[in-house]
Amino acid sequence: MEISQLDRALDDIFDQAVLYHAYTDYMRDYEVIVYATADPSTGIQPADLRYLFECCVVAEATTALSPDTWRESLDEGLTDPEIGPDLDGYVWAVRWQSLYPGAHRIADSRRAQEWAERVGIDFHEVRIEMNGHNLTLVFSDLEVTRLPVGYAPFRVTEGE
Repeated sequence: MEISQLDRALDDIFDQAVLYHAYTDYMRDYEVIVYATADPSTGIQPADLRYLFECCVVAEATTALSPDTWRESLDEGLTDPEIGPDLDGYVWAVRWQSLYPGAHRIADSRRAQEWAERVGIDFHEVRIEMNGHNLTLVFSDLEVTRLPVGYAPFRVTEGE
């Protein structure tokens, strides 16, 4: 994938909802499932998109929450979709994260360069920042596909 295509693909999911992220079951590639919506007046239908980061050699997930927010969010009730919204703290049970401030490619990434030299193919580094977690991925290529309804493990529903 060309750099301009990669940058555009990342821009396309700005401020959307990440439903799921993990290594695939065959453990080479890393997938990020995004629920993408547009203003209803555009006529564009919502879609589940699979961002498949191929040959992913680095996948780091860290919290985006402050220690104070963590301290306020330890109640197990915050993991329950029925109880969580009525409690104070970060509601884990919403089962999605806002992709904000967004995703961007790390230009001139030393890690991507080192992997490219070692393996002999191009690598890129991407930072994906959400309201609950931040991801850093080093990978060789990106494939974006529209998924059939119901593919994602969790679904954003009206009112969430």
